[in-house]
Amino acid sequence: MKKSTRTIIRFFSVILFFLYILLLSYFLFFSERYGRGVSEEYRYNLELLKEIRRFITYRHELGMENLIINIIGNVAAFMPFGFCLPVISKRYSGFFRILFLSAGFSFAAEIVQLFGKVGSFDVDDILLNTIGGVLGYIGYRIIRAVFYHRKGERG
Repeated sequence: MKKSTRTIIRFFSVILFFLYILLLSYFLFFSERYGRGVSEEYRYNLELLKEIRRFITYRHELGMENLIINIIGNVAAFMPFGFCLPVISKRYSGFFRILFLSAGFSFAAEIVQLFGKVGSFDVDDILLNTIGGVLGYIGYRIIRAVFYHRKGERG
């Protein structure tokens, strides 16, 4: 791929990533639809898989929409994170780097939710967000491999 094409792709990726972070911030900290109103008390879950099990067990009472939003939504919300970072910089192109950055960014968002009393700190969200970041990275690697394979270049 030409250097100019790579620069253009990287430029638009940075813009899209910035817009993604803004949108993600809205849903994480401000969207009342997803329970982001300021609470009087701290809400948290420190037991791994507790909320995931609860959403699956009580899916009929809570509704499938809530199950999908909580589980699939948390995964999908971080897929662009894992996909865009390696496009923006080769520095972020390693599996473990994306794994730790996804976990760290998710942890930071959960801490802000806890101390800001918007939403709740949930270790299950950190797990699901991290899985999403890793899946986004795997998607990036697959698309990159297919692209370079078609072009006959080394990737």
